[in-house]
Amino acid sequence: MAALLQRLVHPRRPSAALGRPVRRPAASLGAAPGAAVRVRFAPSPTGFLHLGGLRTALYNYIFAKKHQGSFILRLEDTDQTRLVPGAAENIEDMLEWAGIPPDESPRRGGPAGPYQQSQRLELYTQAAEALLKTGAAYPCFCSPQRLELLKKEALRNRQTPRYDNRCRNLSQGQVAQRLAKDPKPAIRFRLEEEAPAFQDLVYGWNRHEVASVEGDPVILKSDGFPTYHLACVVDDHHMGISHVLRGSEWLVSTAKHLLLYRALGWQPPRFAHLPLLLNRDGSKLSKRQGDIFLEHFAAVGFLPDALLDIITNCGSGFAENQMGRTLPELITQFDLTRVTCHSALLDLEKLPEFNRVHLGRLVSSETQRHQLVEKLQALVEEAFGSQLQDRGVLDPAYVERIILLRQGHICRLQDLVSPTYSYLWTRPAVGRMQLGAFSEKMDVIAKRVLGLLERSTTSLTQDVLNRELKKLSEGLEDTKHSNVMKFLRVALSGQPQGPPVAEMMVSLGPKEVRERIQKVLSS
Repeated sequence: MAALLQRLVHPRRPSAALGRPVRRPAASLGAAPGAAVRVRFAPSPTGFLHLGGLRTALYNYIFAKKHQGSFILRLEDTDQTRLVPGAAENIEDMLEWAGIPPDESPRRGGPAGPYQQSQRLELYTQAAEALLKTGAAYPCFCSPQRLELLKKEALRNRQTPRYDNRCRNLSQGQVAQRLAKDPKPAIRFRLEEEAPAFQDLVYGWNRHEVASVEGDPVILKSDGFPTYHLACVVDDHHMGISHVLRGSEWLVSTAKHLLLYRALGWQPPRFAHLPLLLNRDGSKLSKRQGDIFLEHFAAVGFLPDALLDIITNCGSGFAENQMGRTLPELITQFDLTRVTCHSALLDLEKLPEFNRVHLGRLVSSETQRHQLVEKLQALVEEAFGSQLQDRGVLDPAYVERIILLRQGHICRLQDLVSPTYSYLWTRPAVGRMQLGAFSEKMDVIAKRVLGLLERSTTSLTQDVLNRELKKLSEGLEDTKHSNVMKFLRVALSGQPQGPPVAEMMVSLGPKEVRERIQKVLSS
């Protein structure tokens, strides 16, 4: 930085190029012959990855994959005061969990690394130096106290706070004099009056005359770290980014970025600003909503495909919205020209239904079903542990039978270890008094069920059981068939409600049903 500032007093013309950017052939909206599509997801590790960030990452990922391009993760960690421990690792972990891993990242490396801005400070210094040499930037010696007073004065007058460009026209002598007292000033970019128009791939033609409403922005802070505006321009150039897909909140700032590209003599990428993802009521997603973080959804058993499905289903970019799309289908069907300017309203109350659909798809795949069996075994161990009277309930064949019978009825695998389904893993404690409330003939009913089990020479199906169970109440005075079913449901599960009795019996198997019914007779 010291050498950079010395050149202010004796400026020279800038060199033709800064560093060695990744070579990027001209890229259009689609994948033109010879074009290289390179996109980036560039979050700040000031918090863990949430649904809004996932949506931005997903649109970048599916756009890249649709055009045989590269998806890059870059961490914008220049605001060192706001970094959250573990956030950088969490972001990459969650992208991998969601099934949209980056091709290049801090963890994976790549030709355009390093992929953390705090490790790229030399590039920003080089860019700032080039801008200072041409007069496109200048040092600012204003103290934080003066800037705060400017802000308060503007707010008092009900005006938008803006820098008054006080240091913009300092002479070389004044700069040298101030450098002697303050050798580490901030660097500001000189905004031009005529901002370039640009065609956003979502919002169409735009022009924002930022110089008329904003003061010259700081691009390099006194601590040597860049602000977002300089860092994203420098990094997108050096990483060969062809398309910038980011949130619409950055649409107005694009004019500043285009001015920076022009001042540095660089070709800008194409821009596509994505409309915001909002709550169902139109309010903004907030990090204070603990349930919008991906870690939460993963912990409570929601599937990655269900999340990818719902955050695309509520927005635009597809010919039609339909539930149940997989990631390959999202890639095939995505069309950036179909993304509209309307905000996407996310109704998380529908997420369980999305998850039910995707869980059913996994169950129908033998390979995926075996993985679900292993996950459910672990969940049963975790939920019940020492309460398991018979560890045979962890047998893969039994666990798989439960999953197959309950598919379509449950939304998450975790549902199967909820209190509603505890009878599948532990034997209920049911007394005769509780069962006697349904029928005085409970011993007769119990013996008839045991007889039914003894007579069956083949495995009992739900259809066969349903027919046989209807016969149980025949000849029993003052005993309705519905009360017989209530009696059996409570005897088998300890609960007044649940799946059909026939399904309960198939789930538990003849041996376990026999033991639970015999317990009624012996109690």
